[in-house]
Amino acid sequence: MPALLSNLLFAAAIFGLFAVIFELVLLWRHYREAVPLPPSRPGISILKPLCGLEDGLAENIEVFASLDYPRYELVLGVRREDDPSWPIAQQAARRHPERVRAIIQRGDPGLNAKVNQLATLAREARHDILVVSDSNVRVGPRYLDEIAAQLSDSSVALVTHGIVGTGGSRLGSLMDRLHLATFVTPGMVAPARLFDISFVVGKSMALRRQDLRKLGGFEAYKDVLAEDYLIGRDVRLVLGREVRIAHTPVVNVSGSISVVEFYHRWLRWDTIQHKLMGRPLYAAQLLLNPPALALLGLLSHPSGSSVRLFLLLCAAKSVVDGLARSWLEGSRLRLRDLLVTPLKDLVAGAAFAHALLSDTVIWRGNRLRVARGTKLLEADAS
Repeated sequence: MPALLSNLLFAAAIFGLFAVIFELVLLWRHYREAVPLPPSRPGISILKPLCGLEDGLAENIEVFASLDYPRYELVLGVRREDDPSWPIAQQAARRHPERVRAIIQRGDPGLNAKVNQLATLAREARHDILVVSDSNVRVGPRYLDEIAAQLSDSSVALVTHGIVGTGGSRLGSLMDRLHLATFVTPGMVAPARLFDISFVVGKSMALRRQDLRKLGGFEAYKDVLAEDYLIGRDVRLVLGREVRIAHTPVVNVSGSISVVEFYHRWLRWDTIQHKLMGRPLYAAQLLLNPPALALLGLLSHPSGSSVRLFLLLCAAKSVVDGLARSWLEGSRLRLRDLLVTPLKDLVAGAAFAHALLSDTVIWRGNRLRVARGTKLLEADAS
């Protein structure tokens, strides 16, 4: 029986490796498509909630204050004036008074700290197209042009973006960049192209003010953790409109992330996935982590052949991940990518398993319980 279980796990790992490669092929096809040009350039408000000092925060803000677009504003928000990011926001507003504003949050309607900030920022915004952008994101100069082009199609109500990483020399930062390139972004594009299933990631999403209003505004999502996914879902179910994934990814500045921070970041992501999908569909995602499956196969029936197969699968996955990261980030393949990938997958696998057993996350300094549908509860609530 242990040998049979081991064989099944190794077979699943091999199948998963081909599934990962297939996802990356779909991603390559998606990003090869031409970026559309907008027929017009309507006014756009970029809403950027800030919380603490992200790595490279001033540079991130400067990128958004210098985009090649004629009519837009950058609205920076903090919860309180004692937030360390507030002086940086004020400095940006002074450098670009015609384009940047710094806003203090008014009201605290729900348990989702980011949504609380977005509710204030949306009320302050002057334009009808609202772009939500995280504080650790950078973009290219034509970022807003593609958003305007996609939203010029009346059947489209929301535009989101895939993510690639940059920056950071710490082990956790490299693990984060590899995971974004080979798990998160392919996991957004492949379901959209194969099954017309939309996964919206709030690092970058754009929608019209009137469409957001029909969904109840950001306030309707004040007590859920996955507000981005649920807004995308409601665009399809409530508005009957499309979600589009842009053909240019945004860049996540990974900075100085430790391995522990990497673990907790993806534990929060996995907890969201678990609470949204339910246990069976969530568990099926383990196929996209061949080294973790291969390790289970090795542990269930240790032998010389299982050790060799485990090492072979780890090596193959390392090559796939390293090539994908170097292509998406436009950088060369490095030996350290190949060495880090198995460790990254095993740490991510541990977070994946942890999320099956835990419903508590630490987010923006708050300890919260996550119920079905990612509804947030106080950590000590029954």
